[in-house]
Amino acid sequence: MISLEKGQRVSLEKNGSGLNEICVGVNWGAIETKGFFGGMKKKAVDLDASVGVFNVDKQLGEVVYFGKLKALGGVISHSGDDRTGDMDGDDGLDNEIITIKMQSLPATVDKVAVVLNSFGGDDFKAIPFASIRLYEGTPSRVDNVIATYNIANDSKFNGSVSMVLGIMYRHDGGWKFRAVGEPTADRKLEGTLQTVAAQYL
Repeated sequence: MISLEKGQRVSLEKNGSGLNEICVGVNWGAIETKGFFGGMKKKAVDLDASVGVFNVDKQLGEVVYFGKLKALGGVISHSGDDRTGDMDGDDGLDNEIITIKMQSLPATVDKVAVVLNSFGGDDFKAIPFASIRLYEGTPSRVDNVIATYNIANDSKFNGSVSMVLGIMYRHDGGWKFRAVGEPTADRKLEGTLQTVAAQYL
């Protein structure tokens, strides 16, 4: 297993040929708060995994997110919007998964950015076991985790509702992944993708 640190790069190749399916998985829990009478109540949390597709000129083309679950003829697909998180503790499964068929990406696609936003504005630090990962496999099978960020346990995400996992980019006829793992000051997906284009491509 390769687990990348911020800034590291890894080839998305295996045995001389490019990996086919890469998945982005996000897992998180509901926020526990104290009720009026001392008991605990749970607040649903809506995190959103998204990918932005850019051309060689850093122009944004397709965006796959909760409002558009497929792009490029299904080459990139989203499992669907999870608006609550795990209400009964960590079940060990990703709440949202985006699948990218790397070998089927059109030649016009030069970079694919992976981002995460807290739709309701819940601070990352308040969300139990919030994490995002990039892995080789399918939505039902994890073969090899490439990069993972435990957002809930990393203080640099405190006060943030938006982050960039990393960038997949073309290199010498294949694909590589650069781990970013940074929060952004943005509140919405549109701003996050603008920050990606300005700072990370």
